[in-house]
Amino acid sequence: MRYQAEAGHTRTATIDGVHVEVIRGSGAERLEELAPLFAAARRDKNHEPLGEHKVLDLVHGGADCFWGIVAREGTDIVGYGHLSRHGDHRFGLELVVDPSRDASLAADIARDALDILSADGGGHLQLWVFKPTAADDAMANDLGLRRGRDLLHMTVALPIERSLETPPGIVLRHFIPGTDEEEWLDVNNRAFVEHPEQGAWDRKTLDRRMGEAWFDPKGFVIAEDHKGIAGFCWTKINPSCGEIYVIGVDPRAQSGGLGKALVIAGLEHIAKHRDQACLYVDEAKRSAVELYTKLGFTEDHRDRAYIGEVPGRAA
Repeated sequence: MRYQAEAGHTRTATIDGVHVEVIRGSGAERLEELAPLFAAARRDKNHEPLGEHKVLDLVHGGADCFWGIVAREGTDIVGYGHLSRHGDHRFGLELVVDPSRDASLAADIARDALDILSADGGGHLQLWVFKPTAADDAMANDLGLRRGRDLLHMTVALPIERSLETPPGIVLRHFIPGTDEEEWLDVNNRAFVEHPEQGAWDRKTLDRRMGEAWFDPKGFVIAEDHKGIAGFCWTKINPSCGEIYVIGVDPRAQSGGLGKALVIAGLEHIAKHRDQACLYVDEAKRSAVELYTKLGFTEDHRDRAYIGEVPGRAA
């Protein structure tokens, strides 16, 4: 799509009766404006319409970190695409479309996003789809994308019948705000060095999460040995379940049973608040999937990333 006008941080066009606006930068008021669309999508799929990273973009993001593609019909917002930057030449895209609309609208918004990315110089793209169907596979193929990662959403009833056994030399404690941030970031980024979303956190990213209403340092388990932080299990209490939000082990401390101990420690905390725990795990991480399965987790649904290289074009 070639946009007909540009002013400030917005670009606009009208195609087939749908008015499309591309926004740069946002705020809480934009999230409020999108709330009816998100609520309709949430009811339809029983799933949050956007990943947390994208929601925080909308609330806090600056003009350099994302593009928002807002599709309107009359006064109603009928679709939204969120194209975010994940470091140099790496991008994530998520789509939210009113359930009453034809599926072609999602494809149209995705093509707009690819056009924007191409004009920006191109890069590696991940298109995330929650609870994907064969139609999503077909749309991605039409866009020139292929299946990449599948994330399994797994759940387990609490409490589990496993006792906590910490490896020798390991002490478990809570995260200490104002003390642990920099060391935790270092361990997190080593543990997730190849992870496109989790592996490049900075202090600003961490501070945003710690500023959320759900943050509780008592639910942020730190495993420490004589060298410092060896691993962690960060939990999040959601309305319907307690989530193992992020769990990681420093590469220097792997293969000693620390991961299992951290999972159980996290579940013990969650059991004080909820009777069900949940987590997301990459299907390709077979050792992690097997660990969770042995602890009683079962697959609830899966989310999928379609991936591809988007070439840049001359301005």
